[in-house]
Amino acid sequence: MVYSALQRLSCGIFSAARKVAGFFRERIHARPGLAAWFYPRDETASPDSDYRAFNQNYFARFEEQEKMLADQPRMDFYHAAITGKVRPGDRVIDLGTGTGILAAFASRCGAAQVYAIDHSGILKHARRLAAHNQIENVEFISSHSKNFILPEKVDVILHEQMGDFLFDEAMVPNVLDLRDRLLKPGGSIVPNLFEFYCEPVQLTERRRIPFIWELNVHGYDYSCLERSRPQDPRYYRLGSCDLGVVRHFLGQPEPALRLDLQTLQAADLPREIRITRRVVNPGRLDGFAIYFKASVGDSLSLSSSPLDAGRAPHWAYRLLRTDTREFAGGDTIDLTLSVHDWTDPDTWRWDFNPSPSVT
Repeated sequence: MVYSALQRLSCGIFSAARKVAGFFRERIHARPGLAAWFYPRDETASPDSDYRAFNQNYFARFEEQEKMLADQPRMDFYHAAITGKVRPGDRVIDLGTGTGILAAFASRCGAAQVYAIDHSGILKHARRLAAHNQIENVEFISSHSKNFILPEKVDVILHEQMGDFLFDEAMVPNVLDLRDRLLKPGGSIVPNLFEFYCEPVQLTERRRIPFIWELNVHGYDYSCLERSRPQDPRYYRLGSCDLGVVRHFLGQPEPALRLDLQTLQAADLPREIRITRRVVNPGRLDGFAIYFKASVGDSLSLSSSPLDAGRAPHWAYRLLRTDTREFAGGDTIDLTLSVHDWTDPDTWRWDFNPSPSVT
């Protein structure tokens, strides 16, 4: 009798402890800074393996899936793209399926078989959703895509591997690996066309946050702190989804890179980009806005531009911060963006004339 009572008590205590540990573990993993403190990085780990570990927890959370599913421009774009590309009888891979919505779109277009790949915990919910919505020809695979094999190739690869920096969710290596191994000659990648932008911008005054050494608050001068510039690369980047942050582009936006995943080779990505913009909108340079445009064909596109009222809101555009400088109409801004690893924005460095280099 006493033994049974103690057993029930201990089971209850350990069950509660597991729930508490799980609660804090999820929140720690969702914050990379805290995760690095509580889970010291294995010296043998790589940025790719670090991102995989983060991905497994981050995208399993309902709140992250909600942001993507509630993004109407995103969902309209994918629904139209899949409707236009998937044909009855096609065999399809959905890379990073999440809740399985893109796989369901493909199934409803008549795909013979859809392979929905994900290695986060959301997959158990994707299976339940498919059954609830009477989607029967989707096979859910709990695996990283690089470990996924098939006896025959597929007609279409679907993906939504774009991060705020476009490249930071390993879109290029993951999609190219599946393309080279498992896509039929003449098969489709959806989406396949991308434009990467890095544009000089002026921020609206009320949303502008200068470097601390640029501040003078009611006569209290912070300029002496310039000698203590932080070394953390994340300090030099900001992100927002808000259309009210950027006042205007200083130049006329043009893609810094154009990519077609149907033909791209990983070695094609440059390690350095030089961007020149003639100033057509005079003003203060507050930084360089990173955003992207995804397309399928000539008429279907999706944008994360800070000045596009129809932008996909769950993606943030990113600001590469710089020391501010005024530019007049007709001036030229020259930017050099150096990249060691496109998937890791911590390895990006930028410099503009005649700004001191970000280190």
